[in-house]
Amino acid sequence: MKAVLSKQPGLPNTLVMEELDSPVAGKGQVVLDVKAIGVNFPDFLIIQDKYQFKPERPFSPGGEVSGIVKSVGEGVTHLKPGDRVIGSCGWGGMREELVLDAHRCIPIPDAMPFDDAAAFIMTYGTSHYALKNRADPKPGESLLVLGAAGGVGLAAVELGKAMGLEVIAACSTQEKVDLCLSKGAAKGLVYPTGELDRAQQKELSNQIKEIGGGGVDIVYDAVGGTYAEPCVRAMNWEGRFLVVGFPAGIPSIPLNLTLLKSCDIRGIFWGAFVAQFPEENKKNVEELFRFYTEGKIKPHVSAKFSLDQAGEAIQHLADRKATGKIVIEP
Repeated sequence: MKAVLSKQPGLPNTLVMEELDSPVAGKGQVVLDVKAIGVNFPDFLIIQDKYQFKPERPFSPGGEVSGIVKSVGEGVTHLKPGDRVIGSCGWGGMREELVLDAHRCIPIPDAMPFDDAAAFIMTYGTSHYALKNRADPKPGESLLVLGAAGGVGLAAVELGKAMGLEVIAACSTQEKVDLCLSKGAAKGLVYPTGELDRAQQKELSNQIKEIGGGGVDIVYDAVGGTYAEPCVRAMNWEGRFLVVGFPAGIPSIPLNLTLLKSCDIRGIFWGAFVAQFPEENKKNVEELFRFYTEGKIKPHVSAKFSLDQAGEAIQHLADRKATGKIVIEP
């Protein structure tokens, strides 16, 4: 079977594809015939050794896959060959066959195609945890989503709408804002690209206050960098600022702002939540599948690549050319 491998730290063009032996399921494991692989920003970081986890090389990037159970190991009773599942692996997914612990597999609804399934769990899982478990949302509150046309951003737009929030989508282009409006955002704004100077930061903060009727209650920040502080400055009293990611850099925020607004800065680490509270996460996943079957959420797959184009797929995401999700189909 073919696998995309990172053999040295570097950009996506350092990835290589090699032929490997098919894996064998050990105790408590399954082997998946991989049908689709979701591409996420951590894939870009992990191959450069810039992610919080540093796997031993060689390894494959790819944190989420969908596929068919090919075989099961000793002790696996809740899955059988032929089952359609999502595999949540963290890394290792960009290959034709994947062995992983059976508890990391989630059966998917019959009506869910493999590309939707591969683009589902990381973005919606992250955004659902952020909004439901960390943001303390109240129907009618305003939610500003920064980087709203990205994978987790679009998921937050849809979920915010499903939770009764007034969603404001902030994006780098009007085209991306329009996509978010079609996905349930009530309003949108376009911010400048690149590192913002103080004048641009002040203008962004004023934009947010104006469109939010004085301010916003919840900020979902999947961008970071110099975009973060203007959002905190535009928050309402007792607002909640959710730290989701920082492709624009790790921001520095003056903590006196939290005092002046009596607001919170809350970190979002969905993977750790899954590990520590598996039963609560299971209930969240069940709710996400219900939202999906009710038509309230649906992954927006903007581009598909083949396995030998994995490096191009990751670079496409890193260059911020994607809206929603990118999927690789072996």
